[in-house]
Amino acid sequence: MSRRVDSPDASTIFTYHDLTPPTTADVYRARRTLEPHLPETPLVKSEWLSQTYDADVYLKREDTLPTGSFKIRGITTLLAELDASVLERGVVTASTGNYGRALAQAARWFDTEAVVAVPEGTGQNRIDGIERLGGRVEVVGDDYDDAAAWAAATAETDGYRYVHPGNERAVITGTGTAGLEIADARPDVDVVLGPIGAGSIGAGYGLSVGAVTDATVIGVQAANVDAAYQAWKTGELTPQAEADTFADGIAARVPYALPIAVMRDHLDEMYTVSESAIVETVATVFSEDRILLEGACAPPFAILDRLADRLAGQTVVVPVTGRNLPREKLDRVLARATA
Repeated sequence: MSRRVDSPDASTIFTYHDLTPPTTADVYRARRTLEPHLPETPLVKSEWLSQTYDADVYLKREDTLPTGSFKIRGITTLLAELDASVLERGVVTASTGNYGRALAQAARWFDTEAVVAVPEGTGQNRIDGIERLGGRVEVVGDDYDDAAAWAAATAETDGYRYVHPGNERAVITGTGTAGLEIADARPDVDVVLGPIGAGSIGAGYGLSVGAVTDATVIGVQAANVDAAYQAWKTGELTPQAEADTFADGIAARVPYALPIAVMRDHLDEMYTVSESAIVETVATVFSEDRILLEGACAPPFAILDRLADRLAGQTVVVPVTGRNLPREKLDRVLARATA
């Protein structure tokens, strides 16, 4: 049975967690791994955003992937690399929805058991989504990091393979395959923006589209939960006391060593946006483009006004990272969008 080892951050890692930063070559290898399992996602021009910012603005529609979120890329890459003996024991993780749904889906593909710990207050539609795909859901703790602690303890006692929320090389490289698709479709891209939670997008896009094109890669985080932003700036892996944000899919109060290390080397810029900006952005994008964003998807859209002067005349890509908005938040957004 694997054992815990000393962690450079405030999370639990085991002997099998390799914290060596991945490379661009690793992202290309992940792309080959994913080819039998996932399609490329569309890159679609938004006429509304292009006109608003006098730029060519494209949306990378990761919400069209199985499970409705980009997270299936990294999870599938990880499970594809696990030995059969590990898959026989099953996998466990913590999630506020999309990571768990991705794990449940990939577990079906690779014929293994998936256990997902979710915190109290997780939307019932997200729990239902995990269970429909065959995952076993355990509701534990006040927030994501409490659920992660339970998942790690369960891995230690019951022999599951703990799928870490951030310190997984395969999750970063799998996520980065979307960046390679962007580079193939728009090699002239100037700016790519993405939301930051645990950091797989910031790290993965930095290693992919940021490495093979001249694009500036920008990460955007919710100001209420900005642990990764602070760690990116200072190098200090200091956890926050709370994680309260509408963008619950990026509400991790612990900065993780591996994605922070990659982002400090490969992410060009990072910003934060307010709660009001996140909610208003979800409502506005739905009103104007009829695209339903999760709160976690909204920060890079919310920063566009602040960057408007420098985006003019540029080719810009923003991923639509997920569509699984909980019902109560959907009602709030629709009320604002139709007011």
